[in-house]
Amino acid sequence: MKTEFALDSNLSGNQKKPWYQRPRIFDQPAGFPELLAATVATLNTAVLHAPCVLASSLSAEDMVLFHLIAREQLPIHTFALDTERLPKATLTLWLDAEAHYGREIERINPVPDRLQALAAAQANSAIFESKTARELCCTVRKTEPLRRTLEGKAAWVTGLRKAQSAGRAQVPHQEWDAGFGLEKFNPLADWTDVALWYFIDRENIPVSKLYDKGYASIGCDPCTRPIRFDEHPRAGRWWWEAAAAANGSATECGIHVTHPSKANAESTQPIIKVTA
Repeated sequence: MKTEFALDSNLSGNQKKPWYQRPRIFDQPAGFPELLAATVATLNTAVLHAPCVLASSLSAEDMVLFHLIAREQLPIHTFALDTERLPKATLTLWLDAEAHYGREIERINPVPDRLQALAAAQANSAIFESKTARELCCTVRKTEPLRRTLEGKAAWVTGLRKAQSAGRAQVPHQEWDAGFGLEKFNPLADWTDVALWYFIDRENIPVSKLYDKGYASIGCDPCTRPIRFDEHPRAGRWWWEAAAAANGSATECGIHVTHPSKANAESTQPIIKVTA
């Protein structure tokens, strides 16, 4: 069962607000034109590795990339994983973004048989009681559909940024993804929060309304909560895993975990065993 968090609006103006509020940036950050140009250059390099796709989570970062792909008219197909546990706000944004840009965001769902096997293997509440159970849910709903969709692709684009967490501090602009067997491009690797939100506001890019309700990082509905102003931005992801909530270093579902080789990555995927 998901825990509900109510926003506290009963504070006087001279008190610090307890909940995260996404930045409102009106002045152009220093060096932003060069940063933007470098990002577009990275996207154009990614296009050379065809077919190239954007794996979107409908996050603020991925909406910036979707915007740039549309603006530059780049031949990068976009898809998103419908885990069947997404917040309503994410599903609403999905439709709004397609209407706003006149471009499809392909919907990728988990394999029904795998969902049925997952349901037979563990209750929905198991993710709160065991990290292994949580990772298995992520595997079935996210990693496996992603792997299936990336088959036959030459490159994929992600919204990873160095500023997101300690575990992402060394994110490069381009790397070989041994886990999925293709080139991986991270055009926003050097973008700060200030640069991100400045561009979103300047370009009127649609983003999830949850960012105005205390959410800093948004995933599946049961696994995401608002954060307080003094928490790490990814503290709202799998927050019951205490070590992960401290500095965001362990808050990963498995998609962006570096694997030594594709063969090894596949051999370590959890197997669901269901007895009759």
